[in-house]
Amino acid sequence: MKRQSTAYRGVFFREVRRLGGPGAERVYYIVYTKDDRVVEEKVGRQYADAMTPAKAARIRADRIEGRRPSRKEIREANKAESQQWTVNRLWNAYRESLQENPAKSKKALSVDANRYERFIKPTFGNREPANIQPLDVERLRRELQKTPAKLRGEKQIPRTLSPATVKATLTLLKRIVSYGAKTGLSPALPFKIAMPRVSNIVIEDLNDEQVKRFFAAIEADPNLDARDIMRLALFTGMRRGELFKLKWEDIDFERGFIRIIGPKGGTDQVIPMNVRAREVLQARPRTSDYIFPGKDGGRRTSFQKALRRIRDAAGLPKSFRPLHGLRHAYASMLASSGEVDLYTLQRLLTHKSPAMTQRYAHLRDDALKRAGAVIDRLLFNSEGKQTDESSEKQKNDTPHKTKAV
Repeated sequence: MKRQSTAYRGVFFREVRRLGGPGAERVYYIVYTKDDRVVEEKVGRQYADAMTPAKAARIRADRIEGRRPSRKEIREANKAESQQWTVNRLWNAYRESLQENPAKSKKALSVDANRYERFIKPTFGNREPANIQPLDVERLRRELQKTPAKLRGEKQIPRTLSPATVKATLTLLKRIVSYGAKTGLSPALPFKIAMPRVSNIVIEDLNDEQVKRFFAAIEADPNLDARDIMRLALFTGMRRGELFKLKWEDIDFERGFIRIIGPKGGTDQVIPMNVRAREVLQARPRTSDYIFPGKDGGRRTSFQKALRRIRDAAGLPKSFRPLHGLRHAYASMLASSGEVDLYTLQRLLTHKSPAMTQRYAHLRDDALKRAGAVIDRLLFNSEGKQTDESSEKQKNDTPHKTKAV
């Protein structure tokens, strides 16, 4: 392979056998001086890389000016990057660990992956946690707050990401880096990520008329699974995912308890089985390990069609979430009864902390106020006058004033 010069300085070629075809083709090289040493570099083939003497000359000029790294430099950089635990590598390792966790649903994994690819990867994907600064995260937060949410129809008004989505994205970044620190793959962030404040307290309040229509729609629905799932949601206060995961082995008819595996709080819980819940469960057909099986007897993953049908039949707003609404109805009725304290309610709802149960505190306070008002009824009649019995008793109990001598 004889070295042959071109019309461009520092550019030459050798003729070799053509790749993937008959005949020969030219392989172009450049020669230049860098750091007081002569560098000879292959830059591409005539046909396979569409290389020309002019293009090779431009590459040579870029090398000399430092505007473009050489292939060797690129290989060394890639090798160094492959040995570094960037956020991309940490995410891949973290995602694999989640896929092995049965408590993590496929939907949740999909949501995390979408947030990572869309919001985190473009900014932090190729960076190591040690190189992330507080200002970088603050800039990401600001950009997220300006990012338009995905539109599902051309006629919809554009809207930005909700505060909850912004917080969830920052939380995902925090979880990825924390995973690297816990597993010894990379250091933790030297600062704490400030999370935006999000008010996620939503109580699906219904008036008496709406409640009647709601239950009537449940009882009238032709789908047995829909009726039973919604009944059990009201009778036990269980979450949607907990109902879908419920198996026959989790039901203790003898002792009267229901075991909840992997609730939102993280630790397995046991809740009591009341009479109505027992009736629903005992009447269920056993066709699978799951009490409310999905397709082919496996775990149920969706229930939206039936829920929307019942919600619409009851004439409830489109924003109303039926299963969430039944859970809140369960909690509200217990709290307002005045017979269940907030700690017991927390245990029944399997809340991880009292803060979640505190949203029902005002209902408990209303019950206490009503109890405190009983004294008015006992001491006074409806016109605000003392009853004869209480008036006489007050006279007898009132000390007589002694006249001064």
